[in-house]
Amino acid sequence: MEILILFLLFYNLWQKVLTSKELISLGKSTLIRMPRRGLILHTRTHWLLLGLALLCSLILFLYLLECAPQTDGNASLPGIIGENYGKEYYQALLQEQEEHYQTRATSLKRQIAQLKQELQEMSEKMRSLQERKNVGANGISYQGNKEQAPSDLLEFLHSQIDKAEVSIGAKLPSEYGVIPFESFTLMKVFQLEMGLTRHPEEKPVRKDKRDELVEVIEAGLEVINNPDEDDEQEDEDGPLGEKLIFNENDFIEGYYRTEKDKGTQYELFFKKADLMEYRHVTLFRPFGPLMKVKSEMIDITRSIINIIVPLAERTEAFAQFMQNFSESNFHNYTLVSLNEEFNRGRGLNVGARAWDKGEVLMFFCDVDIYFSAEFLNSCRLNAEPGKKVFYPVVFSLYNPAIVYANLDVPPPVEQQLVHKKDSGFWRDFGFGMTCQYQSDFLTIASGSFPVSWLFASGGQSIGASASASVLLVSGFDMEVKGWGGEDVHLYRKYLHSDLIVIRTPVPGLFHLWHEKRCADELTPEQYRMCIQSKAMNEASHSHLGMLVFREEIETHLHKQAYRTNSEAVG
Repeated sequence: MEILILFLLFYNLWQKVLTSKELISLGKSTLIRMPRRGLILHTRTHWLLLGLALLCSLILFLYLLECAPQTDGNASLPGIIGENYGKEYYQALLQEQEEHYQTRATSLKRQIAQLKQELQEMSEKMRSLQERKNVGANGISYQGNKEQAPSDLLEFLHSQIDKAEVSIGAKLPSEYGVIPFESFTLMKVFQLEMGLTRHPEEKPVRKDKRDELVEVIEAGLEVINNPDEDDEQEDEDGPLGEKLIFNENDFIEGYYRTEKDKGTQYELFFKKADLMEYRHVTLFRPFGPLMKVKSEMIDITRSIINIIVPLAERTEAFAQFMQNFSESNFHNYTLVSLNEEFNRGRGLNVGARAWDKGEVLMFFCDVDIYFSAEFLNSCRLNAEPGKKVFYPVVFSLYNPAIVYANLDVPPPVEQQLVHKKDSGFWRDFGFGMTCQYQSDFLTIASGSFPVSWLFASGGQSIGASASASVLLVSGFDMEVKGWGGEDVHLYRKYLHSDLIVIRTPVPGLFHLWHEKRCADELTPEQYRMCIQSKAMNEASHSHLGMLVFREEIETHLHKQAYRTNSEAVG
């Protein structure tokens, strides 16, 4: 197009030149009368103009050749006229992306096939080595131990799951044999083990830990979004009829623990914001690739919780507890005054047996506990009749007078609920807070209880139709008097059973600080436990160190002040 325009321009200029020549010829007689010098000057001027026109045309031609876009001869220009070009362009892009993903999928399938082939070859090598090992000196072979050398690698991985405490509880001799879980969300990990670099709540610093948890969550999403036929979940559609797809933002909480001779177990919970059902996925890493154990849907909308609270001479603590209880959208409660010697185990035992309306989930709680509605959901998700009991680890707050010594008045309780090293610690030696079903408790419990004790129950809905109630009123050791000991007795009974004990720190459960008094009538063992608990409840290691070395610190400060004043005077 540009060449044609240049050609026309050049042709027009040339025509003007010819016309000028013809005019010169036609007016020759007139020009003859002019002086010869003027004729020569006029002719030179015309040729000069012609040369300039040709030069400008050449420069314009070269400029257009340099700046013209390279376009397909069959494509139209962009803009309104080139609208069809835009559609074809994006269609080509989509086609390119589709081919890219198809190539990627083909590559992944090929890698999976290679891994399967390698697993098969490794299995055959293991079988061959075992056969050689089993051949005696006389050439006669014998059958080896299947647990020590399984015939197939996949069978070995499944055997690791069977040996771990995943589907059924392992009978443990004491509370010291329990391997607790650590809980995590998308951003934080709540861990029991402490040290110079570890905190009760932290964002994973090590890349391998971050990558591990991200991989586990992605694997859980893959299980939910692409369920197998044996998964205990129903297909559910979204609000517009499309397939319901979960993503990482639907991850609520997770727990993991490692048995060093078996592997790592992961319990994951997912939930859509507009749905009440939870998706629960259990994964296991038997020192190899992640393997799915179970996938199920959990509906907690009708799960009732009886909150059982023993109480004795704690008026102020009870007022704080009821304030928290009311803020959690609970309103039904009954206070029964009992004229008997306080026995926590006996009170909990009566409260547990009081419910006569069928199966119910119970939360054994103390008056010094602050809990959230999210914790009650965790209580529902981690207890299952005949299978699991939940023993959450409480975060115990230190003495606010020491933690907030730099303030005139400690902040409100709600602002003290933070998981920091100097604000509190995970109470891993406490077993009083527990969620378990009544049927499991009655199976574990034994002994009678005084029928003269009174009880009451009621409920108020949480969220949808879930409800809870407070019962103030053995699985427990009835000989335990006053403080401590009865909760450990019940905990050990569960450890000796076939039920799975879920033991993990929970962010929505706090033990509020209160001054602890150790009574003289306690047994020596109880008194020692009480003193230890009292010491641990006061302050962190660093704060206690500041208190112990207070005089030394004050002496140093006085010396520094004296030196500064002396230098100022001098």
